[in-house]
Amino acid sequence: MDFKTATDALGLPAAQIAEAFGLQPQTIRQMRLSPDAASYRAPPAGWHKVLARLARERGSELKALADQLERSG
Repeated sequence: MDFKTATDALGLPAAQIAEAFGLQPQTIRQMRLSPDAASYRAPPAGWHKVLARLARERGSELKALADQLERSG
């Protein structure tokens, strides 16, 4: 899986992903470009682990939301 596919699936805004990496949102947007684009930037080493952590956090948030919706409906 590449960086763009992973961040698309994660469904978080560039600003939130950038915060997890300690980068600017524009840098994340550049990392999501096609590698042949002039302003493309390669994702940092270890990006898989950072996105995996964000996915687990997002999953927990979505599970909590589903639980709350089920209780209130």
